[in-house]
Amino acid sequence: MRIAHLSDLHLLSLEGAVPFRLFNKRITGYVNLRLKRGSQHKPFAVEAVARAIRRLDVDHVVITGDVTNLALEVEFDLVRRLLLEDLGLPPDAVSMVPGNHDVYTRGAHRSRRFFRYFEGCLRSDLPDLADADAGGAFPFVRLRGPVAIIGLSTALPRPPLMASGSLGAGQLRALARVLAHPEVRCRTPVLLQHHPWHNPPSRTKTLFEGLWDAAEEGHALREVERGLLLHGHLHRRIHREVRTERGYLDAVGATSASLIHPAADRMAGFNVYQFDQSGAVVRLASHRLDAASGAFEDAELPRA
Repeated sequence: MRIAHLSDLHLLSLEGAVPFRLFNKRITGYVNLRLKRGSQHKPFAVEAVARAIRRLDVDHVVITGDVTNLALEVEFDLVRRLLLEDLGLPPDAVSMVPGNHDVYTRGAHRSRRFFRYFEGCLRSDLPDLADADAGGAFPFVRLRGPVAIIGLSTALPRPPLMASGSLGAGQLRALARVLAHPEVRCRTPVLLQHHPWHNPPSRTKTLFEGLWDAAEEGHALREVERGLLLHGHLHRRIHREVRTERGYLDAVGATSASLIHPAADRMAGFNVYQFDQSGAVVRLASHRLDAASGAFEDAELPRA
């Protein structure tokens, strides 16, 4: 079993966006794009990643959020066209969770825009276990061979300049139910979420960028013996461990699939994880884009 992991596409499009839709939190995001992010995040890198993954013929693809920049409908259309079509995979072979940019405004969150566009990639094999108070979308569970892919949403609309996340009490209770289910217990859990479990050392940075209920998630994971916790948000390749009472999970971050950056751990690319028939993780690999040639090379997955 091989799973490809990409994240933080940050595809931008303002085509057809009427001016009043930019006069809210999006104005700060737009300025940031023009001053910084717009000069670094390039759609051609996302297209190259999708083509490379298609050539690898993996069993499943997971995407850990921030597929858009401003959560506009035209951006979601762009994601669906550039990514899902280029991957050439049916929705049941692609699992996605939202990032903070995908629920950038209260309107995008309230209308469940991410869910409406990618419902086929969030369809659960155990729908009765989802958090009903959160609309029944999360956690979703996809039973695939020796693994159980568990999609979580840490994405919430925040005030300008804030990018923090939270799972919420209801979703955490639902996660405990999922992990206790027999169909999940006999498989290796692969958790998907946008925000990393490991928070910054600074309380201020955690407040503005971190996962507010990471400790509570750790409690929900306490009985897990092995597994993966996959995330994005940091725009860098990184490998850490989440220790539990019975073992640990490999916590692995993918860099932004669109980021053109001089640092090797941040340059655009994707990760691939291989499992044996028992569900044991036998390989964690990362692939980095060479922007000049469009080819990919093996990259280090740094431990932190």
